[in-house]
Amino acid sequence: MRHRKLGRQFGRNTSHRKAMFRALTANLVLHERIETTDAKAKELRRIAERLISRARRLGPVAYTPWESLSPEDQARRLAAKRQVGEFLRRFGVSADEKGSDRIDLVEKVFSDLAKRFENRAGGYTRIIKVGPRRGDNAPMSLIELVEASGDAEAAPAQSAVEGGETASETTQA
Repeated sequence: MRHRKLGRQFGRNTSHRKAMFRALTANLVLHERIETTDAKAKELRRIAERLISRARRLGPVAYTPWESLSPEDQARRLAAKRQVGEFLRRFGVSADEKGSDRIDLVEKVFSDLAKRFENRAGGYTRIIKVGPRRGDNAPMSLIELVEASGDAEAAPAQSAVEGGETASETTQA
């Protein structure tokens, strides 16, 4: 029986597994989309959604400027930031063609992600299977943070429906 055996082992000891998921979570928060194996993506979903839920549960306290918070709200936010900061590393480096930027990951979870998902009860990530990896045929997936409802992805589909056109009518036009 598998009582009290939640989660996958990945052939690693506890500290190696925890370090692997800390790095994967930091990269997911930083880039908002990463490619990894199916099994790692499924486990990463559990961890990432808990961190975002921790920040989102604060409500507007998570992203309100620090100076305008009451002392009680400052204490709540600080405690939540410390809990998230225990697992998630503080800074990540995002490199692009212009150079590299150092991004505060804990602050991004609270200011950006908590605000983006404030009206969403859960399901902050999406896993898309992309096929086998070339070297060892491991099943690969993209895991990404979903857009909040009412964003750019939902707008074109909604406008076509409101205009009274169907998909077949738009392709014929």
